[in-house]
Amino acid sequence: MREWIPVSTSPKGRLVLAAVKEFGARPFEEVTVAELAAAAKVTTGALYHHFGSKLGLYAFVRDDVERRLLDRMEGALAAASPTSPSPDGPAPVNSAAVMSALLVGLDFAVRENFLHILGEPPSGTAQDALADLLGRHAPAPLLGRILAAAWRAALAAIADGAPPGQARAALAALHLRSPG
Repeated sequence: MREWIPVSTSPKGRLVLAAVKEFGARPFEEVTVAELAAAAKVTTGALYHHFGSKLGLYAFVRDDVERRLLDRMEGALAAASPTSPSPDGPAPVNSAAVMSALLVGLDFAVRENFLHILGEPPSGTAQDALADLLGRHAPAPLLGRILAAAWRAALAAIADGAPPGQARAALAALHLRSPG
């Protein structure tokens, strides 16, 4: 698993750190450009200079946070899978590994307070890296999209005040079986 490399204390780096904190804890619509600039101790012009817009900064931060999530989930999948993928085909299905990845990802998102930034599917793209990762390891490829939606619903429930343990238990109650 790669570790996240801290950004510099440059104005751009401070904007990224402020955005990670704000977009993780609050919905995109509730975070203002002025708040981000003030938290980073820069002008709003610096945000527009480095990222073009609030959405540009959000997309940059979302990509970084999602990569950290996927690194952890891939590690959980690898650790919980008793066999290696065949060089000739897809990895064998291991429901316990998929469940482990979902729970590791949930624990990470809660611990880092990334409830809002990871609780929504990526916008502006048809690509959903979380659903793709889960689909490669789930008993059926479409199940990746369904599991990603359930995982995000668990984060949304926590953001709305549900105890993390209840959301974790709800995910753990899912039973994945191979079709047929």
